Amino acid sequence: MGTWFSACWQWLGELSGWRAFWVGMLLAVAYEAVTLICRFGLGWEAAQKTRFVSHLTFGLRIHHGYIGALLLILAFLNHDPPWRNLIWIVGWTLLVSDLLHHFVFLWWLTGSPQFDLWYGQDKGPNG
Repeated sequence: MGTWFSACWQWLGELSGWRAFWVGMLLAVAYEAVTLICRFGLGWEAAQKTRFVSHLTFGLRIHHGYIGALLLILAFLNHDPPWRNLIWIVGWTLLVSDLLHHFVFLWWLTGSPQFDLWYGQDKGPNG
């Protein structure tokens, strides 16, 4: 395992910013595919599955795109190439997959982006 980890860490350190970006894009598509399987194949909806944390966020829905955007900002503060590229990849993955999910797939498939900022907005007209 040590050799595998070392090889991955070296690969991360040698990536250019553009290659890290494209790895993030590829992973975003893969992440979104899993999300769509969970949403439409298993019938899971994030608002219901994550409602138990609403008291911790004061009712604010924390989309994973928010975390991705924060990571992209933090990547600029890190000057160690492997860490910076890892943070860059994860940030792009989370941000782009959330944008794809809400503003491409959900909007197209359901007619609404379902990008609720607060828990409780997803109840619909009959509660």
